Amino acid sequence: MIAQSVAEIVKHHVKLTVEGIDRMYLNVYVPGLQYEQGIVRFFREHRGQPLPSAALMSPITRRFVAELESFAARGGVELVQFEKGQRKDEVMKQRLGRFSSEEGVVFIGKAQEKTPVFRTERRRSPRTGQPYPWIVRGSAMVNNYYIYAVDRDFGPFFLKFCSYFPFNAKLCLNGHEYAKRQLAQKGIAFEALDNGILKCADPKRLQAICDGLSAAKIDALLRKWLRLLPHPFTGADRKAGYRYDISILQAEFSTTQVLDRPMHGRVFFEQVIRENLDLGRPEEIKLIFDRRMPRKRRTRERFCTRVVTRDVTPSLNIHYKNSRIKQYHKENRALRTETTINNTYDFGIGKRLHNLPSCARSALRPITGSSKSNV
Repeated sequence: MIAQSVAEIVKHHVKLTVEGIDRMYLNVYVPGLQYEQGIVRFFREHRGQPLPSAALMSPITRRFVAELESFAARGGVELVQFEKGQRKDEVMKQRLGRFSSEEGVVFIGKAQEKTPVFRTERRRSPRTGQPYPWIVRGSAMVNNYYIYAVDRDFGPFFLKFCSYFPFNAKLCLNGHEYAKRQLAQKGIAFEALDNGILKCADPKRLQAICDGLSAAKIDALLRKWLRLLPHPFTGADRKAGYRYDISILQAEFSTTQVLDRPMHGRVFFEQVIRENLDLGRPEEIKLIFDRRMPRKRRTRERFCTRVVTRDVTPSLNIHYKNSRIKQYHKENRALRTETTINNTYDFGIGKRLHNLPSCARSALRPITGSSKSNV
C-alpha cells in the first residue's frame, strides 16, 4: 500500500537527501573602476595620463581581444560567433560531449550584447569656453567573450568577459558538477541525475562535499583561471590594487529528495501541492522567508503561489520580492526544491562573495525549517 501523506513518504521512501549550491552566477569586477571618478583616477594618477578619455581605453581593448584570439589559435580552441537567439548552453553541451581532456578550454564564444560602459563626453569650460573630455557612464553594443571551460575540480563552467573597459566579467558554475568531480576523485561510487545525484555509496561524504563548496574555493577557481587566460589588466595594474573581486548576482540552492519508486514520487509531489496551496498569503510566506509582510493594499512586495501543470511535470512556485522557491518532480525520481535569490539585499545580506554562508542559510532554512510540509 502506498503511503498518502508527505510525512510518511519522507520517513519510509526517501533514500537520499542532498542539499547545497545548485548554480552560482557571479559578478567579477574591479571595485575601483565602477564609477566615473575611479576611471579618471586610474588613467590620471596610476597611468599618468593628464586627460582621461575613452581614447585611452581603445588600445587596452585591442590588446586584450588580440591576446584572447591568439590564445585560442595557439591552443587550437574554436572561436564561435554566437547567432542571435542561439542557446549558448546547448552549444557548450554539444562540444562538451567531444571534449576528452580532464581540464581545459572547450571553446570561446563571441556575442554582441548591450553592456554598461564608460565613454567620453565633450564639455566646455564655463569660465574659458574651451572644450575638454569628461568620462560618463553609458551603454553600448560591444563584443563579449564567453570562455567555456572544464576545471579539474569544478567541472564545466564559463567566464564571460566584456571586451570594453573596465572589462567586467561574469562567472557561472554548477555545484552539482563540483560534487560529481569530487566524488570521482575520491573514488566514491555514484549515479548521476540530470543536474544532481541519484545514488551515492557514501551519502554523508556527498553532503560534506556539498557543504564544503565555500566562497574561498570559488574565489580560488577564479584566480586560477585568471592566471591561465589572457588578462585585460597588466601586472603593474594589479600590483597597484586593480584586481578583480566577486559579488553574487544570482544564487541557486537546491534540496533533492530521491524516492525509491517513481509512483511514490508522484503521490509525494501531489500531496506537497495540496498542503502548500495557501502559501500566497502574506502570513504564510513569512513562515518561509522570515520577513514581516506589509498588510497595505498597495505594496511593492511580491508574494504569491503558482501551480504550473503544463506538460506532464507539475511545479509549485513561491515568489517573494526578487526570489523564488520552485518544487517539481525531477525525472520522476526525486522531489527537487530550488531556491533562487536574485538580490541578496532582499534578506538583508550583502552581495560580496564572503556573504555566501549567510545566503545559503537563508535559502536552505525555509526548506528544512518551515512549519509547512516541505517548502
